[in-house]
Amino acid sequence: MSLSKPPATEISRRRFLGLAAGGLSAAALAACGGGPSTTSTDSSAKPETLDYTGVKPAGSITFWSSNPGGSQEVTQQIIDAFHASQSDIKVQLVSAGSNYEDIAQKFQAAQAGGTLPDAVVLSDVWWFRYFLQDSIVPLDGLFKALNWDTGDFREQLLTDYKYKDAIWAVPWARSTPLFYWNKAHFAAAGLPDRAPKTWDEFAEWAPKLKSANAGLQNAFQLPALAGYAGWSFQNNLWGAGGGWSAKESFDLTCDKPESVQALQFLADAVYKGKWSGVAGKDSTQDLSAGAVCATVGSTGSLVGILKTAKFDVGAGFLPGGPKETSPVCPTGGAGIGIPKKIKPENQVAAATFIKFLTSPENTLKFAAATGYMPVRKSADPSSLIARAPQSKVAIDQLAVTRNQDWARVFLPGADQEMANACAEILTKNGDVQAQMTKLKGTLEGIYNSQVKPHLK
Repeated sequence: MSLSKPPATEISRRRFLGLAAGGLSAAALAACGGGPSTTSTDSSAKPETLDYTGVKPAGSITFWSSNPGGSQEVTQQIIDAFHASQSDIKVQLVSAGSNYEDIAQKFQAAQAGGTLPDAVVLSDVWWFRYFLQDSIVPLDGLFKALNWDTGDFREQLLTDYKYKDAIWAVPWARSTPLFYWNKAHFAAAGLPDRAPKTWDEFAEWAPKLKSANAGLQNAFQLPALAGYAGWSFQNNLWGAGGGWSAKESFDLTCDKPESVQALQFLADAVYKGKWSGVAGKDSTQDLSAGAVCATVGSTGSLVGILKTAKFDVGAGFLPGGPKETSPVCPTGGAGIGIPKKIKPENQVAAATFIKFLTSPENTLKFAAATGYMPVRKSADPSSLIARAPQSKVAIDQLAVTRNQDWARVFLPGADQEMANACAEILTKNGDVQAQMTKLKGTLEGIYNSQVKPHLK
């Protein structure tokens, strides 16, 4: 059943945000990976123009982060450098959770009367709920007050946070999935020193990897399902011509033959070909330990892999499928926003710090420590690439990324339902068609009860 089809002129993701702001409640938009519900507000009005003329920055602020990619140490180093560069503003780094949901729960609780941060990490699939809740400020007035030229940000990343001609967050810890492999294992099997062009090609390589590397756990390790199934498996679905939903539409396609084919391929890799397993916690750790030959993981895992692995690590574009080879890679990661319910002087201080945090020099420092992509165009990545040539892959792949399926990012709790369905298939050998039919029914229920009533 088709839930919602785009008109003859395809609705863009930005157009959906327009529809959402016009009539979709914030609770419904609490879709993107699950998380706290919010109260809706009249978001159809033009954003308030904020004038910071004459506002002096506060002397101290807090920055709430979930420390994505193990970034606490490098973030503190940048904060220390900020303190050394000026004496007017002091920044306290607060670890507000171990993931995006944790920090969202804490930020939501603070809206009800707790102490708000002055700057806060916002996942790129979470920020819009905070716009709907009227809990973050448009940053354009702060850009003007600080003479901050945002034209230097990578356009693909900055425009993720643009709505109604205003910017609501700035990119910071941005990522894509990458294909990682053990070069020694590939060499032992006589394989090319590159990522496979398609998953079918890797299926041909897998038996050679198993036979050439004794004691191997698996030739390939699927990412842990709870955190990655809905995100990374979009690659497999898109490559087969399927998806959780049709491109830029609520037309659910998870049960279509192409989507079933993609997930059946993964199930066969586990149960028939027996060349793939499923990570219990972190597939990149399994790779680093030498237990598997290859996996898919975030660019934010790159530095950790390189530090841990005692072999040369390869990194490449995600493989394509039998129907599509590009673009088959979704973006991910987080930006930083500023709460609305704090004093203007705190907002100015927070923006001053964020400008420093995301400067060309510091985005390179952050990328070198974590593996996330540099978010500024003027940040020369040559030194980064010289230290870790694999980092160039993420930058190059950015040009061939695709927005995530609406079924994952705009349906409340859909990500967890996708993970549950994939777990039935990949850890319990469940029937793929039956699980995807069941998943579609679940997603239809979410759409009909929590989203459709609010669309105008």
